[in-house]
Amino acid sequence: MRGFLGEWREYRRFNRLPRSARHIVLYSESGQDWHHFEPIVAHLTGVLGERICYVSSDPADPGLHQADARISGFCIGKRLVRIWFFQFLQADLLLTQLLDLGNFDLKRSIHPVHYVYMFHSLISTHMADHAESFDHYDTILYAGPHQAREIRRREELKGLPPKRLVAHGYHRIEQLLAERREPPPVAGDADIHVLLAPSWGEQTILNTCGLELAGMLLDAGFRLTLRPHFQTRWQTPEVIDRITERHGGNPRFRLVEQMGESDSLFDSHVMITDWSGAGQDYGMGLEKPVLYIDLPPKSRNDSWQELGMEPFESWVRARLGALLAPDRLADAPRLVRDLVRDPARARENAAALRRDYICNVGSSGRAAAEAVAAIAAEVAAGAAGPAAQR
Repeated sequence: MRGFLGEWREYRRFNRLPRSARHIVLYSESGQDWHHFEPIVAHLTGVLGERICYVSSDPADPGLHQADARISGFCIGKRLVRIWFFQFLQADLLLTQLLDLGNFDLKRSIHPVHYVYMFHSLISTHMADHAESFDHYDTILYAGPHQAREIRRREELKGLPPKRLVAHGYHRIEQLLAERREPPPVAGDADIHVLLAPSWGEQTILNTCGLELAGMLLDAGFRLTLRPHFQTRWQTPEVIDRITERHGGNPRFRLVEQMGESDSLFDSHVMITDWSGAGQDYGMGLEKPVLYIDLPPKSRNDSWQELGMEPFESWVRARLGALLAPDRLADAPRLVRDLVRDPARARENAAALRRDYICNVGSSGRAAAEAVAAIAAEVAAGAAGPAAQR
């Protein structure tokens, strides 16, 4: 279904549902959201027996195409219909991973709805995102306790009404722990497989030193897989093309741009990244070391220091592996060898970090589903409190 008329039909189909059928609504910006939603949806519609509406802006979103009578799917696109959907939504509860509700074109409904935000990464709340990104939600499902502490600190500093905070967790780590396999053994440099997986943007690896770094790693005799962020192909494709033009003929070089590809994650021995959340997934989920190139942080909040709390994505880097200044790139091969030489240290660090900084490891989907169902029931009974009426 394409275009305004198709999106409008979907919107009208949603609104024709009985009000009771719009008890729990999930909104997804793209198909990339589904693997975060999936375990929650499975528990809601399975064990808890709830019916849900799954609303997405992406016609290819797997959540729209589930063979489950308890899931009603609607594709509303990303244009005017989506704005109307948010402005006039009538539902008890909306669960989403959408940032900045109320700050730009997508506002809270004129009708009372309880808005629940779910984190889809472990990064902190106060540097990578806008300062106000989470202010207009009623409930936050947090992945790690650091996020809860940051939200409470902002509420104290700005005099914001307290949100309901619910310990959720992070399914991606659980998934990697369940699926991981040991990489091939290392006898020498030719066996070391390096995964270069940076974030995207002007101050990231590929845009600043990617060509130089790739050459150094291949000259050291390592195998190298380049796994760029999908936004890099859209924003600055030339930085990928320069590396592939230079090294594409090398049998030890490989480019991976398929989002669902996992062999490079499982078969590599070390990841090199900058500020990408993929480093946290790799380190804590696969229990393998990460080498961080210490480039300027990605920040959309110029006042993040006001909280007086170091962002998790900064603090965790040295604990997942090692930091390397960009003017010391020549040290990268040595650091790779050092990190690969001591896999036990990576496993121990990963286990400690999961214990202290991720909630409900192994049961996050159930924890979120039970919280969502309970809050939605409170709202329907008129007992959710004043936050739902803001």
